[in-house]
Amino acid sequence: MTSEIISSKELKKIDPVFGQHSFDDHEQIVFCNDKDTGLKAIIGIHNTVLGPALGGTRMWNYANEWEALNDVLRLSRGMTFKSAITGLNLGGGKAVIIGDAKTQKTPELMRRFGEFVHSLSGRYITAEDVGMATADMDTVREVTPYVTGISESKGGAGNPSPITAYGVFMGMKAAAKFKYGSDILEDKNVFVQGIGNVGEALVEHLVNEGANVTIADISQDRLEEIRAKYGATIYGGNDIYSEDMDIYAPCALGATINDDTIYKLKASIIAGAANNQLAEEAKHGNILQERGIVYAPDFLINAGGIINVYAELENYDRQEIMRKTENIYNTTLEILDNAKVNNLTTHNAALNIARERIETRKRENLK
Repeated sequence: MTSEIISSKELKKIDPVFGQHSFDDHEQIVFCNDKDTGLKAIIGIHNTVLGPALGGTRMWNYANEWEALNDVLRLSRGMTFKSAITGLNLGGGKAVIIGDAKTQKTPELMRRFGEFVHSLSGRYITAEDVGMATADMDTVREVTPYVTGISESKGGAGNPSPITAYGVFMGMKAAAKFKYGSDILEDKNVFVQGIGNVGEALVEHLVNEGANVTIADISQDRLEEIRAKYGATIYGGNDIYSEDMDIYAPCALGATINDDTIYKLKASIIAGAANNQLAEEAKHGNILQERGIVYAPDFLINAGGIINVYAELENYDRQEIMRKTENIYNTTLEILDNAKVNNLTTHNAALNIARERIETRKRENLK
């Protein structure tokens, strides 16, 4: 065994978890490794004041472990505020599996991951996210009850993607009402970036309302499929952020609103399904406010998915799922109005409400 001398430039990496920029007093970070299945996963539990941490599992071919850790920290934190602002008795958690979901995901790997989830005794409840499907959650369910989003045939709420998309659509309409005075999206130019399950369902809502929809995705085959089904226009340019549009809907990975893109953006509204859309929340939230671009907070308008899977824990029906998801419209309007009146960024206005609910419950728990 040999010891390596660490250079001064590398010293900051001695604190890879607590020293992470995205670390926000997370309660627990669990690293999961299994040689036989090839599983390498990280589970992040941010906050459990309101209830057990619930959040999906993302399988992604991260460039390195540092990138995966940063993602799970940001995502789990977002889930805390998503549940809080939606009024759910849940905390925030998330999991990431490092690997290519198309080539490395196996039933054995998913069951082993489920065993790690089970070892947390319900502090973390998983669900599906990028790279996952309802069938994968059914496999996890074979080894642990701490999973949601299982098939309806097995007593679950099924695929949450359509409900997530409906919530985003409601939030987008609320943002349009705030910005334009009408929530009708007919003839609005909407660019949807990322055409996964949620992106496709959002495109369907927009097309049905008469919006002019342009789609972008890394998969050309997927773009052709969606164009054939809904008549959307495929984006053929090189810089989507510089295009003339009314609404920008990021529905892939996060941080697309960053130093390189924010001043290019010509949209009047940002409303999409992606998590953590602002690379730096304070900085980029302020710039959007200064530029007069209405940002519908992502952790609010993409909450339809968690509303859907929460139904499995609380045993409410489809009608109640849709009612709660439709209420995202009202909450979005309230937050946008609150931000305007109090001269806050919309992100901070939403964050303040979520934090206040958590602090109130914390005080109640101390009595």
